[in-house]
Amino acid sequence: MTSTAKGAWRLVDGTPPCWASDAFLTPTAFETPRTSPPASRAALWIALLFGTVLGAVVIIFRQRQSSRGREKELRSQLETTKARVAGILDADAEEARVRAEVQKLADESDALSKTYVEKRAIYDALLSEIAVYDDRLSFAEMGVYDPHFDFTDSEAYKDAIRKCRDRQKVLIASKQAVVCRTAWTVDGSKTKGETMANRSIRLTLRAFNNECEVAVANVRWNNVSTMAARITKAQEQIDKLNQSNNTVITNDYAKLRLEELLLTHEYREKLKAEKEERAEAARLAREEQRLIRDLEEAQEREAHYEQLVAKARAEAATSVGVNLDAQLSRIQVLEAELAEAHSKAERAQAMAEQTRSGYVYIISNIGSFGEGVIKIGLTRRLDPLDRIRELGDASVPFVFDMHAIIYSEDAPNLERTLHAEFEARRINAQNYRKEFFRASLDEVEAAIQRLAPSAPFFKDIEAQEYRETLARRQGDLERQSAARHADFPATI
Repeated sequence: MTSTAKGAWRLVDGTPPCWASDAFLTPTAFETPRTSPPASRAALWIALLFGTVLGAVVIIFRQRQSSRGREKELRSQLETTKARVAGILDADAEEARVRAEVQKLADESDALSKTYVEKRAIYDALLSEIAVYDDRLSFAEMGVYDPHFDFTDSEAYKDAIRKCRDRQKVLIASKQAVVCRTAWTVDGSKTKGETMANRSIRLTLRAFNNECEVAVANVRWNNVSTMAARITKAQEQIDKLNQSNNTVITNDYAKLRLEELLLTHEYREKLKAEKEERAEAARLAREEQRLIRDLEEAQEREAHYEQLVAKARAEAATSVGVNLDAQLSRIQVLEAELAEAHSKAERAQAMAEQTRSGYVYIISNIGSFGEGVIKIGLTRRLDPLDRIRELGDASVPFVFDMHAIIYSEDAPNLERTLHAEFEARRINAQNYRKEFFRASLDEVEAAIQRLAPSAPFFKDIEAQEYRETLARRQGDLERQSAARHADFPATI
């Protein structure tokens, strides 16, 4: 409650108190009998004033309480509002914080990338150094070696290796294999400096030659490139170690060592090829001997039947009746066998005299090589089945199935034509003596009908031993399965 400038009293909310109203202060409101003594009137005024003050205090107290509750409510609403808009109010600060965090992460990423590039370079360098000493290469790394030389036989390669080593010795003797490019002096003496340089040259030459000899000794078909890289790397590393004394391995000498490496590799490959050629020649020689034996046996068999026929005819000349009929029947049988023996003798004679006549055979072995794999080969044996049985010996788990045996006066040409027909599907593209191809029997039959129309072709694949093996294993599995089921009773 406040007092205005004119002396009027007002409450906090602006309304005048009840006792300040004009009606309340009118004389009639507080009229007392005019007969009251002055003391009583004063006491009444004091009591009235006290009550008014007390009422004002109570009103002020209640308004104060109400004001505090309202203030508390407003504070609560303010806190709620602040909580709601805190994100909006702090958006700039949050953005600044996020930007700082992003920049920090970007800096860390850049530093990490830079470190990674440096470490990766070191890693790649170490890998390149280790790779030349690692023989375990993948097929992709092996690649296909293209010969650098064109010598006809192993002796020519041996001669080339010898000449290469002679050129190396000339470079060493003329001090052009390893050179020191600085004229050193030791204790002011050029002689001592030259002695030191010569020792360094000898040490460098020994270290490089040791690396080259190891590479040449270990070179094989699957590590030629690695061994060549090993020699080049050895040259680089040794030259790097000799930077302080300015001693280097000349490129001419290093090229000669690389040439020796390649010559040695091709020499060894030529030796293997010549070994296979000798084996093939020996096989052909054995077949020639077999043909001669077959011819001799056929001629002996023909002579034997000629004797039997002559004897039977002589006996028939003196026979009559039933004996004559029996002799005539026997003569017919002997003459048929004689004709067959004569035919075999003529064929054996032709095969022995004509080097191009023979049999082209087509066989398969699904138990050993799977389906869709056939072998197209040639044999000059009188009985081509001997060759097929020989191929199905202990070297393969199952015998071969025969699909065609074609006699030809020019068997090598027929075989070569069939090989060309399926060249793109040759299984071993490196060794042409391995005559296996991935082709279906229908495709082979179509080729045979086109190249040798009269030749019979059998598409059936018996594979007896293979199928019996599968059946036996299937039976074993069924018995094992039945035994496992027997462990569990039908009811419990």
